[in-house]
Amino acid sequence: MRPLIRLFFRGLRLVLAPIVLISEKLTTPKAVSRSPEEQAEVDRACEDLALYQFRTCPFCVKVRKELARLALPIETRDAQFDQQHRRELAENGGRVKVPCLRIAHSDGEVEWLYESDDINAWLHQRFATA
Repeated sequence: MRPLIRLFFRGLRLVLAPIVLISEKLTTPKAVSRSPEEQAEVDRACEDLALYQFRTCPFCVKVRKELARLALPIETRDAQFDQQHRRELAENGGRVKVPCLRIAHSDGEVEWLYESDDINAWLHQRFATA
């Protein structure tokens, strides 16, 4: 019975994955507009950030939409198919759960922020324009 259930959910994921990705493309908001100097400053601040994600995870899509809306060039790291990124997330973040934002602070401390709502709130607080 258990293999049958796994097969069902695997098939469901195969069917839903393209729908999730197409939906993301069609509903991604336009980026905010900043002056070139402001955007360069934002780009520098984003160098210390990385988003660990699964491509078709709806919560990861939610965070990627916020990245697009805020025009943030944050590196996305595939923790589903890239074993190195998965291992980094497990060893340093403490668990393989996505989305997860890796924040390297200027004092050398690294923070691992989970939960899409918390990540979006942090990004909005840090990068939103007035």
